[in-house]
Amino acid sequence: MGGMGMKELVIILLVVLVVFGAKKLRTVGSDLGAAVRGFKKSMNEGEDEEVNSQRRIPADPKDAEFAETRKAREASPNSSDRSA
Repeated sequence: MGGMGMKELVIILLVVLVVFGAKKLRTVGSDLGAAVRGFKKSMNEGEDEEVNSQRRIPADPKDAEFAETRKAREASPNSSDRSA
Protein backbone atom coordinates (compact mmCIF):
# COMPACT_ATOMS: atom_id res chain seq x y z
CA MET A 1 0.00 0.00 0.00
CA GLY A 2 3.05 2.27 -0.18
CA GLY A 3 4.22 4.42 -3.04
CA MET A 4 4.48 3.53 -6.68
CA GLY A 5 7.18 1.07 -7.56
CA MET A 6 9.04 0.44 -10.78
CA LYS A 7 6.41 -2.07 -12.02
CA GLU A 8 3.61 0.45 -11.71
CA LEU A 9 5.58 3.15 -13.54
CA VAL A 10 6.41 0.76 -16.41
CA ILE A 11 2.75 -0.28 -16.71
CA ILE A 12 1.63 3.37 -16.77
CA LEU A 13 4.25 4.20 -19.42
CA LEU A 14 3.11 1.27 -21.59
CA VAL A 15 -0.55 2.29 -21.31
CA VAL A 16 0.28 5.89 -22.24
CA LEU A 17 2.41 4.64 -25.15
CA VAL A 18 -0.45 2.50 -26.46
CA VAL A 19 -3.04 5.26 -26.06
CA PHE A 20 -1.04 8.14 -27.59
CA GLY A 21 1.57 6.45 -29.75
CA ALA A 22 5.32 6.98 -29.86
CA LYS A 23 5.24 9.94 -32.27
CA LYS A 24 2.69 11.85 -30.21
CA LEU A 25 4.65 11.21 -27.00
CA ARG A 26 7.81 12.51 -28.65
CA THR A 27 5.96 15.67 -29.72
CA VAL A 28 4.46 16.17 -26.26
CA GLY A 29 7.88 15.64 -24.66
CA SER A 30 9.59 18.19 -26.89
CA ASP A 31 6.79 20.72 -26.35
CA LEU A 32 7.00 20.22 -22.61
CA GLY A 33 10.78 20.65 -22.72
CA ALA A 34 10.44 23.87 -24.73
CA ALA A 35 7.88 25.19 -22.24
CA VAL A 36 10.20 24.45 -19.29
CA ARG A 37 13.13 26.13 -21.06
CA GLY A 38 11.00 29.18 -21.83
CA PHE A 39 9.84 29.37 -18.22
CA LYS A 40 13.41 29.16 -16.91
CA LYS A 41 14.55 31.80 -19.40
CA SER A 42 11.80 34.21 -18.35
CA MET A 43 12.59 33.62 -14.67
CA ASN A 44 16.27 34.42 -15.30
CA GLU A 45 15.35 37.54 -17.27
CA GLY A 46 13.10 38.64 -14.41
CA GLU A 47 15.93 38.24 -11.91
CA ASP A 48 18.31 40.16 -14.21
CA GLU A 49 15.71 42.91 -14.59
CA GLU A 50 15.38 43.23 -10.79
CA VAL A 51 19.16 43.53 -10.39
CA ASN A 52 19.46 46.06 -13.22
CA SER A 53 16.57 48.18 -11.93
CA GLN A 54 18.30 48.42 -8.56
CA ARG A 55 21.45 49.64 -10.26
CA ARG A 56 19.57 52.36 -12.16
CA ILE A 57 18.42 54.12 -8.99
CA PRO A 58 20.56 57.24 -8.58
CA ALA A 59 22.76 57.47 -5.50
CA ASP A 60 21.51 60.97 -4.58
CA PRO A 61 17.87 61.22 -5.68
CA LYS A 62 16.24 64.63 -5.58
CA ASP A 63 12.56 65.15 -5.02
CA ALA A 64 10.48 66.34 -7.90
CA GLU A 65 9.36 69.91 -7.51
CA PHE A 66 6.26 71.24 -9.18
CA ALA A 67 6.07 74.83 -10.39
CA GLU A 68 3.15 75.63 -8.05
CA THR A 69 5.06 74.38 -5.02
CA ARG A 70 8.15 76.33 -5.96
CA LYS A 71 6.15 79.54 -6.50
CA ALA A 72 4.40 79.14 -3.14
CA ARG A 73 7.68 78.54 -1.36
CA GLU A 74 9.35 81.53 -3.05
CA ALA A 75 6.38 83.74 -2.19
CA SER A 76 6.74 83.02 1.53
CA PRO A 77 10.47 82.56 2.23
CA ASN A 78 10.00 82.79 6.01
CA SER A 79 7.83 79.70 6.03
CA SER A 80 9.85 76.65 7.04
CA ASP A 81 6.96 74.24 6.36
CA ARG A 82 7.76 72.29 3.16
CA SER A 83 4.98 69.71 3.40
CA ALA A 84 2.63 69.60 0.45
